[in-house]
Amino acid sequence: MKSKRIRRRLSRRAEQIIAALLEHPTQEKAAAAAGISTVTLWRWLRKPKFQKALLQARREAYSQAVARLQQGSAAAAATLLRVMCDGAAPASTRVRAADKVLGHAAKAMENEDLAVRVAALEEAAPTT
Repeated sequence: MKSKRIRRRLSRRAEQIIAALLEHPTQEKAAAAAGISTVTLWRWLRKPKFQKALLQARREAYSQAVARLQQGSAAAAATLLRVMCDGAAPASTRVRAADKVLGHAAKAMENEDLAVRVAALEEAAPTT
């Protein structure tokens, strides 16, 4: 039976510093927002536990951003198709939209093909 590792929570200060790093474009601004010096921030950034927590927070923030983009993908596709089919739009705009539609369709097909190949390999692989 695997033992459960209890993940110790970061200090409130560490969480504030991570939030500042996620919200501000530079380390200097993040340090100021967190109420610490840039040297103190540099020291925090050298701690492995803090680095791991910061990386996890960045991953979560990125994942949320991607989810928001995915929510808008249907509207984006509709816009591309509308522009592509709009006879009143400049030809260069319609060509660019058509190129994007074809490019995304090709990429989706490649991803589907790859998923089928990986599934076949996983099915054929011996189980241990």
